[in-house]
Amino acid sequence: MHYIEIQKLLTTQDLVDTESFSYENRTNFYYRHFDDCEAYTEKIKSPNTVSRTVLPKGHIPRVAMGTVQTIGPDAVGAHEHLMLDQLFLGFAGNDVVVHADDKQVNFKEFSILHIPISSSHWATVDEGKNMYYQWMDFFLTKEGEVWLKTHKAIKDDEKE
Repeated sequence: MHYIEIQKLLTTQDLVDTESFSYENRTNFYYRHFDDCEAYTEKIKSPNTVSRTVLPKGHIPRVAMGTVQTIGPDAVGAHEHLMLDQLFLGFAGNDVVVHADDKQVNFKEFSILHIPISSSHWATVDEGKNMYYQWMDFFLTKEGEVWLKTHKAIKDDEKE
């Protein structure tokens, strides 16, 4: 994969909401080295999983992005979200099975997967295989961003 472009039309409310973003977020490029992106944990992920927020809320209205990385055997537990549409982008080496309700798909590297809104979904990775993908959350409303509170930041001293 050489290129992916995602466009988002902003609503009138989105334009109003951007006024509440920090001045820096409204006037500067967002740039972070991947290693500087905030690491976090979630109840639905094992301690072996490394997750990072690569695009936090407050930069693009109702959008956030992050990554999930682990080596199998491991899993991301079943969960659902009624407040967002979600895309997954498989990075190099990604080789997992993603389940959504009664369906499943082999989710490979350099592929894009849409997680249906409100579906119960989870991912599993077999022994010795890699789970490494980016999630992209597109919230239906600003209030839906409360979902991101399930991400508990890992402090630098906890990483060691």
